[in-house]
Amino acid sequence: MNRFVAADPSKCIGCRTCEIACAMAHNGDGTPAPLSDENFKPRIRVIQTATITTAVMCHHCEDAPCLNSCPEGAIVYRNNSVQIDQERCVGCKNCMMSCPFGVMDVITVPAVREFAGVTMTTGVKAQAHKCDLCIDREAGQACVAACPTNALHVVDAESVEKSLADLREKTAISAIAV
Repeated sequence: MNRFVAADPSKCIGCRTCEIACAMAHNGDGTPAPLSDENFKPRIRVIQTATITTAVMCHHCEDAPCLNSCPEGAIVYRNNSVQIDQERCVGCKNCMMSCPFGVMDVITVPAVREFAGVTMTTGVKAQAHKCDLCIDREAGQACVAACPTNALHVVDAESVEKSLADLREKTAISAIAV
């Protein structure tokens, strides 16, 4: 089972701290920098309606529609998650159109090329953009760590098994009471 971050809407207060933590954790070279419109690109989004506030992000699907729709093979399974190989991504937007949760984005970033040992910016490059579970961050998922109400948590095979065991026990106890 692939890991993913789940949100508990009953705990979410809509503060968007998770979005800020995500954007800062993925801010290029990893050094904290002031957030601006240009570099504020969170991979998680807080959604607010009249009745609910919650965070939505990639579910790292087992049979991922985004992966299946990618003509370049840029979306891959790695470390029990769905990841994007930005070197292969051409920004075609197939992944964005196929995601059933609407959490895949396509953003533009500076296109950097190296010619004869000189690094140059040559315009912009479109690339797929989604939650990567902070796969390269030793401290784990930035959004989960930053949430002030503990509304976010990582779901993995072990936590699902524990939840199912608890539910079975609760069901057995309620069956005895009947």
